Amino acid sequence: MNIQTIIQMLIDAGIEEREAKREIKMLLEHFCNYSEKDEILGHKLTDEQLKILKMKVESRIADRTPVQYIIGESYFMGNFFKVTHDVLIPRDETEILVTKAIEIIKENDLKNVLDIGTGSGCIACTIADRTSAVVLGVDISSDALRIALDNVTRLGINNRAVFRKSDLYSKIREDEKFDMIISNPPYIPRGTVLEPELKHEPEIALFADENGLEIYRKIVLEAPKFLNPDGWLIFELGIGEASSVKAFMNEYFEGVTVIKDLAGIDRVIYGKLIG
Repeated sequence: MNIQTIIQMLIDAGIEEREAKREIKMLLEHFCNYSEKDEILGHKLTDEQLKILKMKVESRIADRTPVQYIIGESYFMGNFFKVTHDVLIPRDETEILVTKAIEIIKENDLKNVLDIGTGSGCIACTIADRTSAVVLGVDISSDALRIALDNVTRLGINNRAVFRKSDLYSKIREDEKFDMIISNPPYIPRGTVLEPELKHEPEIALFADENGLEIYRKIVLEAPKFLNPDGWLIFELGIGEASSVKAFMNEYFEGVTVIKDLAGIDRVIYGKLIG
């Protein structure tokens, strides 16, 4: 048994070769304390390390559990975040959302941000870590909020990113105002057949009614009540949902703009509250 044989196990299970190699690297670093540096230096994997790696790959294959849940953490914008089955795994698409939000925050010297559906807290924590803004992350799931609290402690920014249990705006006081509302909401239409890996992620963070648009509509409808003058709203978008979300936003926001991802898919939308 060698490492190529183990990589081939993932490929034979339907995982693309590049992704298989990336996952092997993650498993080696986490469970075998074996990095790229070891490989460059010509250090060989021991039989015990190969045994551990094979066992973790078999677990990955058995029910297609995402590798991030197996190792208990996920890399996002320069930091590792704790993840469990109670929260979504941070994805590359969300980096587009957060990068744009940080740009807007810095250009406009925004001070207070509301992150709706914070999950692992990766959005709230990254914004708080990279800007001078204070972020309130809300989520309906107590289990998700426990993970978010662990992550904010990991980054040492407890006083900059704070969390609260709330179903959208339900626990936001009327006198609380924000310069930006950001959200990567549930946007998969109910009834959609998911890839095997997605079935391990929390349904409450994946699916929405109204053909995937329900949460966008609810957030947009009440956003003006909780935004300061010239406040901003920014979302991650589900595939094919840009035109509908833009129609919601155009009623209350100006300069509504869509950003595409590297695949040319409409992925982020943002706008400024009409004065």
